[in-house]
Parts: sequence; C-alpha cells; structure tokens
Amino acid sequence: MSAIQAQLETLRQQLRHHNHLYYVLDDPQIPDVEYDRLFRELQSLEAAHPELITADSPTQRVGAAPLSEFGEIRHAIPMLSLGNVFSDEELLAFDKRIHDRLKSDAETEFVAEPKLDGLAISILYENGIFTRAATRGDGETGEDVTQNVRTIKSIPLHLMGEGWPAKLEVRGEIYMPKAGFEAFNAKMRALGEKTFVNPRNAAAGSLRQLDPRLTAQRPLDMFCYAVGLVEGGAVPDTHYAILQQFRAWGLRVCPDICVVSGAQGCLAYFREIGAKRSSLPYDIDGVVYKVNAIATQQELGFVSRAPRWAIAHKFPAQEEITELEGVEFQVGRTGALTPVARLKPVFVGGVTVSNATLHNMDEIERKDVRIGDYVIVRRAGDVIPEVARVIPDRRPADAQVIVMPTHCPVCGSEVERPAGEAVARCTGGLYCPAQVKEAIKHFASRKAMNIDGLGDKLVELCFEQGLIRHVDDLYRLQAAQVAALERMGEKSAENLINALEKSKATTLERFIFALGIREVGESTAKVLARHFGSFEALQAADEAALLQVPDVGPVVATNIAHFFSEPHNRDTIGHLRELGIHWQNYVVKPIEALPLAGKTYVITGTLSRSRDEIKADLEGLGAKVAGSVSKKTTALIAGENAGSKLEKAESLGVAVLDEAALSVLLTR
Repeated sequence: MSAIQAQLETLRQQLRHHNHLYYVLDDPQIPDVEYDRLFRELQSLEAAHPELITADSPTQRVGAAPLSEFGEIRHAIPMLSLGNVFSDEELLAFDKRIHDRLKSDAETEFVAEPKLDGLAISILYENGIFTRAATRGDGETGEDVTQNVRTIKSIPLHLMGEGWPAKLEVRGEIYMPKAGFEAFNAKMRALGEKTFVNPRNAAAGSLRQLDPRLTAQRPLDMFCYAVGLVEGGAVPDTHYAILQQFRAWGLRVCPDICVVSGAQGCLAYFREIGAKRSSLPYDIDGVVYKVNAIATQQELGFVSRAPRWAIAHKFPAQEEITELEGVEFQVGRTGALTPVARLKPVFVGGVTVSNATLHNMDEIERKDVRIGDYVIVRRAGDVIPEVARVIPDRRPADAQVIVMPTHCPVCGSEVERPAGEAVARCTGGLYCPAQVKEAIKHFASRKAMNIDGLGDKLVELCFEQGLIRHVDDLYRLQAAQVAALERMGEKSAENLINALEKSKATTLERFIFALGIREVGESTAKVLARHFGSFEALQAADEAALLQVPDVGPVVATNIAHFFSEPHNRDTIGHLRELGIHWQNYVVKPIEALPLAGKTYVITGTLSRSRDEIKADLEGLGAKVAGSVSKKTTALIAGENAGSKLEKAESLGVAVLDEAALSVLLTR
C-alpha cells in the first residue's frame, strides 16, 4: 500500500468511527468542526486521486445522478410478512400453537421488539462492504434502492470489527424519527411546499425518490432486526445474539429490544412498551415476538407466507366519530360492487379520512348502517379505514336505508347477487367500462404483461379519448395517437410503443395471470401453465379436467371454465395472439414418466433460492415435497443453518443433499 493509500484508509477509518459514535451510539467524541476538517481532508485527497475512491468511503453518501426508474432485485431468501394478533387471547393461542407443534410444555423464550412503522429493507454486505439494498416489494422481488439507502448516514458502508461472513444480508426498517419528521415538515412549510402527513409516509416517500440527492436531504434512519442470506461464515444461534453481533459490526439495533419468557412475558412487554409509546423517539404500531432459538425457528417452519415462530401484536386500532354523508357503489375489475362510505373528513390514525369501506350489503345490514348516521371509523396501520359501528343514539330522524342498486352505476347493466355469495356483480362483463379499464390496468401490470410506462393514469386517459376499448386495443396504439395526449410527447409515446412491442414476448403463466380470471393469481397461473403445457390445452379443459390440477378447487375450476366459455373472451384472446403475443409452451409428460416420480424430498436450511422455487422445480420433475423427514423420505436438501430436520435425517439414515447435489438432481 502506498503512503497516499494508507493516509486515505486512516482517514476513512477515523470518519467511520466518528460516524458510528454520532449516528448509531449518539455519543460524539469530537466537535463538529474537527469532524468537518477530517472530512474535507479526505475529500481533497480523493479529488487529487480519484482512482483511489472506494464505494465504502464516507464521502460517497451525497447521492448519485437521478434514476429514470427503479430496477428489481430478487431476494435470495423471501422477505416474508408476519401474521397479526390483536388481543391477549390471540397471543395466548399463538403461544399454544408453538407448544403443540414442539410437543413441549417448557416456556418458550422470545425476543420482543417494537414494531416500527416504516419501510422494510434488505441490505447486502459483501466482504463487509455495502453492496446493494432493496425494498420488500412482493416478498420475492423488491425495488433496487441502493443509491438512496447509501445516503443514510446511520447505515455503515463498511462493517466494523471482524468475523462478518463473506456475504451478509441484513434486514430492518427504514423510518423517519419523530423529531426529524417535525423538523422536515417545518422546513417544507417555510418553503411553501407540501408536507408529509405522518413519519411512515415521509420515510416511504423519501426512500422512493428517483433523485438520491433528495433522499440524502431527508432525516432517515434504520434499525436492523433480522438476518437473511449468510454465505462464507456464520452468525450466532439465537436471534438476540445475532442482533448483538450486528451492534458489534456497527449496525443500529433498537435499544428497546429484550428477551422475554413465555406468553406472559410477551404480554408484560406489550403493556410496558404501549405505556411509553408516545414518548418513544420513533413511531410504532405494535410489538413483534420472535422465538429466540434459531434451531427452534427452523423446526417450527412456515405456514403460507408467514413464519410460525413470529407474530405481530398490533396496538388497538385508532377510532374516531364522524358523519356518514353518503354511499357510492364502486365497480371493480371483476364486476363486484363495493359500497364506499363518503364521510365528513376526520383525522384518525395519522391521516385525514373521508372515505371508508362498508365491505358488502351483508355487513351494512348486520351493522344497520344508514346515510346520515354518526359512525365510528376505525383505522389500524395501513389497513383501509372501515366503518366499525353506528352510534344509534345519534341517528337523525331522516336517516336513509342503504339500498343496493339494481343496475350498474357505470354501464347500466343489471346487477346480480349469486346465491351463497356476499358480493353483488355487474353482468356487463368485459363490456362494462369500469371492468374493462380495470382489466387493462391488470393486464399491463408488472407481474402480468409488464408494459413499462403504461400506468393507471395513462390507461384512464387512453380510455377517455377512445383510443382503447378492449385489452387487445393496446397493441393497435400508434405513436402519433399517444403523442397527441395531454402531457405526452414524441419520446414518451415512442417509449410506450417499444414497451408494448417488448411485452409481446412473454411466458405462458404471465399471460394466463394477465387475463384476470377470477381467483387465478400468480401461483395458480404458474400451476396451470405447467400442468397443461399449452394455452390451447387449458382453454379446452372442462371443469373435471381442471379439478385434476393441484390446488385448483371447484370454485376456481368453475371460474376458469366460465371465462373460456364466453365468446367475447375467446375473441379477445384470438386478437391478442394475432397481434403477436407469444410464449414458449411447456413439455408435459405423464407423472410416472418423470425422472423423480415416486420420490419424496424435504427442504431445510438457508439456500440461494427460495424454497418455493426449489419445490416447484422438484415437483416439475415428478417428485413430492414434504414438510417433515420420515423413513419414506428419499433425501433431505439441506442448506446452511439446517437444524432438527438434518439431525433426524442423519438418525434415520436418509440421504442429505447440499446445493451442488441439488443442481445435479435438477438437471435430470
């Protein structure tokens, strides 16, 4: 190392140390003027030797050039959501489920953590250096916000100490402290600019700025609360010890986290943190409990898209009284009519609420809600506000009974309510403008045809101008037509036409999902694609054939069959294919002819891909994937930090495959 390199590294280490003291420990040891002197000295040296600037230098936080859009990052391990409990009884039931599953009466040790009201984030460190950051997104894929997160001063660009794995994914919550939120809003008011309603909105809005220099000006902070991918090293075997290790590596961890014993310990913590909620320097909307022992977490596993070993205990919803001034019926993509309460505006749960859901006519009748009533409006976190109940004593004499319209408020078609369903629907189908617009928005969405640049507002505008009436009209748009629209120019129009052309090359499962068939989400679309192999086979399938598909029940089978029986739907699909939409079909073989037919595998530990992906690959080769190891298990696929399942497999003599062996298995 040259003398200049050594001087640069010394300055960087000094500044990292003082950044940690100031932003993480809140315990500065030098005055600001001395810190500024060190920073300017580093800036001068790097300006003279730009070839020696490193990505983890303290000078590299000011924000890069504005982005045109956010890219995507696929999480190596899915960022799962948590289940919720809202009462002591529900928390006790959660604890009992753990005991039942573990077959143990011993008190479980939990880590209790304040549930921060911010934005979940994943940060990857490689060899101790900040590499990238992504939002949670849909749990599988998040937005690449690396440049924005890099500007947050409390997040180290280079980990402290030693012993960190070669790859370490840290997960946590980015938030705006209450004091920073108030100061920022005061600044915005002084400038005559728009202010934020609450700290959570401020944090989310700040992190999603396309210009990282704007993010750098916002008072954002982060608390780390979990570990994700770990490669080339190890972390401790309890959740609490992992968080303490984070602290040693210079990462911020909430000081109000503690270890508690059993459900009663959780409840005591919940009451304690709730009592001082208003005095905390950050916003929270509840408490999270996590089983402390990592081995026990692995033994408990997951249900659906949430862990069995963790739960969020939400604070009681915030409620206010206001007047119900009217009711409107909105028509959704599937024709469902949803009653929406128009309220006298009221401030509740950190936002001004003027609309609230009434769910459906059954709920309206059960609660006996009438226009003119004074009602309790409830809002909890990000949940859509709802009319919780009526105040009968304040009902005016002229209160009006709410009646479901007999005809669609958008297209005038008759409204029907199928027997046994709570939802009434417009019979206008794809001809109802409300349904067509929503169908087009869904068709163009990121997880469907992924037509970049075709947002909801542009769909509305094209529809209003008569440029599109059905989904297939999208592919008949001309650049000159689009360029003539309000706030659209030649370049934007050209970009949209190119995006439409690009979207024509898709996958079978994306196209199935894009059609918007009721109850057919991403997962079902993927299962259908792999089961039938081709669109023609799916379209020709009757309900009996559809019921042979894994995870497809009678309701979904009926919806699919009904969708393809509609002549207009078949016509639209034909037009789309004539306009150039194409994909590659799957090769479908009888299950007994598949290479892994009759074999059973179990997956455990941390792997480079999600378990759902690996499960889909194994099932595609004819294998069955089970949740627990037994004598009938063909092999256990074990990643890092494998726990009790690995021990059981070894005791039963079941073969154990690592990721390299799995790759060989999947090439069959």
